[in-house]
Amino acid sequence: MERSPSSPAFWRSPLRGPWFTSLLGVVLLAGITVLFVTGLLSYAAYNPDLSPVNDKTPDKGVLGFYLFPWPTDPPWLYRLTQGVHVTLGIALVPVLLAKLWSVVPRLFQLPPARSVAHALERLSLLLLVGGVLFEFVTGVLNIQLDYVFPGSFYPLHFYGAWVFFAAFAVHVVLRAPTAVRNLRRMRAGDEEGVAPPVSAEEPSLVSPDPAEPTVSRRGAVWLVGGGSLLLLGTTVGQNFDGPARRTALLAPHGGAEPGSGPNGFQINKTAAARGISAAETSEEAWRLVVTGPAGTVRLSRAELARLPLHSAALPIACVEGWSTSDQWWRGVRLRDLAALVGHEPDTAPDVLVESLQRHGAFRRAALRANQVRDPRSLLALDVNGERLSPDHGHPARIIVPAAPGVLNTKWVARMTFGDLR
Repeated sequence: MERSPSSPAFWRSPLRGPWFTSLLGVVLLAGITVLFVTGLLSYAAYNPDLSPVNDKTPDKGVLGFYLFPWPTDPPWLYRLTQGVHVTLGIALVPVLLAKLWSVVPRLFQLPPARSVAHALERLSLLLLVGGVLFEFVTGVLNIQLDYVFPGSFYPLHFYGAWVFFAAFAVHVVLRAPTAVRNLRRMRAGDEEGVAPPVSAEEPSLVSPDPAEPTVSRRGAVWLVGGGSLLLLGTTVGQNFDGPARRTALLAPHGGAEPGSGPNGFQINKTAAARGISAAETSEEAWRLVVTGPAGTVRLSRAELARLPLHSAALPIACVEGWSTSDQWWRGVRLRDLAALVGHEPDTAPDVLVESLQRHGAFRRAALRANQVRDPRSLLALDVNGERLSPDHGHPARIIVPAAPGVLNTKWVARMTFGDLR
């Protein structure tokens, strides 16, 4: 049976052992917990319980228990949480692959279940491995804007995360005591990971007939850590402007490079990609339609420019992980637009924003009342002292502190103020 994967002698790498596996497990325990929490925060940032247009997982049921009104302070909140989520997820890939490699012999162990606890562990392991591979693969494809998977990314990633984390929690409960004991015994002076099984029912990962080592376990740890640092270094630049962004070789770059000048910062979708023509955004053709209890007003860009204008320094952060530094936006406060159609600025309600674009998941987006009332929330006409470029949303776009990029609607055509819940 030595040629069978179910035989311990089949797996001859001298690197496998409880210390190596436990160390990788502890790193993943901390890292994946952060990924899960920041993923939930990213979902909450969309205010999915505000309006059906924001909710991409309408059948979430009890899984939406954590939702809360997304704040506008600090204005860099979403930039931080989603930047950590994407950057850390990519950096953990070597650790994940090494961990799966270190425990692969256990996938072939016979008998399949030695006890009820062992059967639960094997089931959790099946869901764990499948879930983590699904989450990492769909996540990486999404940030690269490669939508090759069936269906929408949002529900796939959301429900996949819950299936994975449920299996992850069960696995941690069952395996954490063993991992802690292995690390303590190592610190107490055992051979480097070559410790006997914790119990007679716990098969050792150490090969009974190991091959000649080519690298020590500590060397393997350094190799895995170096791979993670390399991925971190080629990803983290997505969170900055200028030369640093060019170092983010593995991070999303969206559409064409926006060039230089006041409008020379990151974009995801160009006007051409969304079918926005110069004819419909011209001064003669474009009008903003604003609706509220006092009726409807239609405003040209010139008329908007004659209203009281305000400035705010705010970043843009995208679900794909990239963000910009603060840009100086200038335009009309959303609360002032609400006042034009019959609302008091300090009690302005939610607003439904509609874009000129005809296709796309977020051609319409809803903003909560706290976002509308924030004095930094603008219908922006200019950025960094210059008129918005077509790719940045000319004639007018939304900019809201701490909101995901897709809620900062470009090419705004209509705004309807009212309670959306």
